[in-house]
Amino acid sequence: MAELVFFSGTMDCGKSTLALQMHHNHAARGRDGVLFTRHDRAGTATISSRLGLTKQAHEVDDATDFWHEVIARRTHGRPVDYLIGDEAQFYTAAQVEQLARVVDELGVDVYAFGISTDFRARLFPGAQRFVELADRVDVLQVRALCWCGARATHNARVVGGRMVVEGAQVVVGDVGGADGTAEAADEVQYEVLCRRHHMRRMTAATARAAAPSPQTLRAALLGAEAVEV
Repeated sequence: MAELVFFSGTMDCGKSTLALQMHHNHAARGRDGVLFTRHDRAGTATISSRLGLTKQAHEVDDATDFWHEVIARRTHGRPVDYLIGDEAQFYTAAQVEQLARVVDELGVDVYAFGISTDFRARLFPGAQRFVELADRVDVLQVRALCWCGARATHNARVVGGRMVVEGAQVVVGDVGGADGTAEAADEVQYEVLCRRHHMRRMTAATARAAAPSPQTLRAALLGAEAVEV
């Protein structure tokens, strides 16, 4: 029986990698599938993994109708056994309902991959509708890590190294470097954080700035030794 499955997780937990692996596995068994994505960081009509894997896909926009997409392909002789949708948090609630109809009435498996909450820790409308309608919601088990080493559970928007909590819900960007900073003061990037540091708005860059430097610690230690003498 066909099913609607939503695979959810933060950035850096392997969603796109799993989407491409699942497509490979199904196609290798002779199943016919179609790949969809929206607002991938690598550009239009592309599914890209941070491991370096990329594959062409069909770009979703607000006018996309998944029911018509499947019917059109079947009319031209394609069986369409499954759909894989990456960046599914950006789909509209109506499109999620279309996908549920594709599963129920056309017997097509739908595997959707996306993050659940935005940079403000609020549900994306698409992700919310997937949670409400999916036959199964799977949280990916690959753990993305906060800069503190704890499990990352939230996505933070970072501009110039500082976390922001205002702005448009959808702004495309990628994860920053090891220090969590953006190259330019107005460059939008993202960083995964644990809940504690997301609520404190403490990114890797702000944590590093607040921490005493080795020189400061050495001066403090020398000062303590002088007092003891």
